[in-house]
Amino acid sequence: MKIAQHTFVSLDYVLKVGGEVADRSQPGHPLEFVFGAGMLLPKFEEHILGLEQGDKFEFTLTPEEGYGELIPEAVVELPKTVFMIEGKVAEELLTVGNQIPMSDNQGNRMLGRVVEVGAESVKMDFNHPMAGKTLDFSGEIVGVREVTPEDLAPKGGCSCGCDHDSCGGCGHDDEEGCGEGHCSCGGC
Repeated sequence: MKIAQHTFVSLDYVLKVGGEVADRSQPGHPLEFVFGAGMLLPKFEEHILGLEQGDKFEFTLTPEEGYGELIPEAVVELPKTVFMIEGKVAEELLTVGNQIPMSDNQGNRMLGRVVEVGAESVKMDFNHPMAGKTLDFSGEIVGVREVTPEDLAPKGGCSCGCDHDSCGGCGHDDEEGCGEGHCSCGGC
């Protein structure tokens, strides 16, 4: 069976950025998704459309095809009072590189990365961790099958419905480095 709209796909992949491995599927745990459901980057799906079990793939996505260019306005200075929990600033969260789930004034959820911590403020970067980067993907299609009703049912963890419970979609548990900007589902 070939990959087409609304097929269930399992694939092993390696993502390299600047020649270095940035993310990969874990041995025995392929990335699984419903093709065409909006869980992955559209250009990623375009490159695997029509492939079938056993086919290998290798392609590059430009920043425009991936997570977009860096947006300078997405780096903002926030007062430390924004990070208060039970009347006290949660200093343990305010570590450079830490990713913190937040909401804007309209209630939209977003993930921000701590860039700098000052005495009274925190500089946060709300760009996607892969924004502005060229993404080199390679891998192999492990399986393709018809979608079942169970495949379409919402699952725990990630708001996009993916199967990753541990940290909003990156597939790593806390011991494996959650918070390093990995998100294989693309919808978190």
